Amino acid sequence: MAIYDFAVGQTNPETFPVEEFKQAAIRAIDAEHEQFNRYPGNKGHEGLRKAMARRESEREGVPVDPEQIAIMNGSMQAVTLVGQALRQGKDDIVITEEFTYSGTISAYKGIGLEMVGIPLDDHGMRMDALSEKLKELSDADRLPRFIYALTTYQNPTGTCMPKDRKQELISLAAEYDLPLVEDNCYGDVHFEGEKVPSMFAMDDSPNQIYIGSLSKILAPGVRLGYLLAKEPMFSKIVNQRFDAGSNYFAAAVVAEFYKNGIWDHCEVANLVLKKKRDLVNAGLQEHLSDICVWSNPVGGLFMWVRLPEDTDMQKLIEVANNKGFFFAPGFAFHVDYANKPYIRLAFGHVPDDLIKEGIPVLASAIKHSRTSNERRNFETLF
Repeated sequence: MAIYDFAVGQTNPETFPVEEFKQAAIRAIDAEHEQFNRYPGNKGHEGLRKAMARRESEREGVPVDPEQIAIMNGSMQAVTLVGQALRQGKDDIVITEEFTYSGTISAYKGIGLEMVGIPLDDHGMRMDALSEKLKELSDADRLPRFIYALTTYQNPTGTCMPKDRKQELISLAAEYDLPLVEDNCYGDVHFEGEKVPSMFAMDDSPNQIYIGSLSKILAPGVRLGYLLAKEPMFSKIVNQRFDAGSNYFAAAVVAEFYKNGIWDHCEVANLVLKKKRDLVNAGLQEHLSDICVWSNPVGGLFMWVRLPEDTDMQKLIEVANNKGFFFAPGFAFHVDYANKPYIRLAFGHVPDDLIKEGIPVLASAIKHSRTSNERRNFETLF
């Protein structure tokens, strides 16, 4: 039984705006009940597309056309449609970070894409390694169909790619004429510091493909995300869908809820999530600083913990689970499912008291799953 559930990347139910959302639903039903009886089409609810265009424009400081946005049934639909649209049927490679979202790995492998992982450091995908890999693939006449990157509060590592590195990524993609897919589903789960601009705001190339989500700052159960791209890329991707459009009722309610902007709810939600991050950080510092290193992300829902090399991962999973502590093992996020000594802690939905109680349980499980009592012999996360 999961007492301390740090495994699933969900946002915080404590800050879900119950009354405001209830009133938004009533207004949406009154205003749009006739439209609920029609299929929404490939682009989806116009009001939500306008709200998301406003969201992106206000955060990024550039105009965003709602006609270049398509509402999706969660951001993973956009991720999958991109892969389906850009593959060609043979020698299909996609470049990602070496560690990336497990759902993306499953989706892309499931449609026959070969995934090539690029090593990370504290600032995300390493550009030296990417440059070397692109040259190698180009020389072999096997360039990837596209590059996919979680550049902001990356899942699972929590890293955030700075602006200058994003510019390098844009330049490398342009050098090889590759579509560049930026999955920014955690973009508004922001705790501190300046927000790094998204790549579509830095580059007006039609090869820029951008994915957003409403699961991480509002609620995953509404199953809404969106795709932003220019023509002809927009139609190439959106024409892959055969579902007659996304959930119109959910979109109508969310559009009504966000009629006056997204930022008030972000401010409330992020303040509580930041406290949870700080509680996890404090617990790790107290109980594991001698043997582990971990990320301290400036946004997002995850902390990435590096374990000693002598940790038996399967034993750790068994010991921790028997104590009621659940986490996501690092191999679930590796593009080749390699058994690397990492775990991901998802803190967004865990009550504060269970964070305080749970981290010592994890620490005990890690110590019981090692073959030595030695201090760590590494100082960095990667």
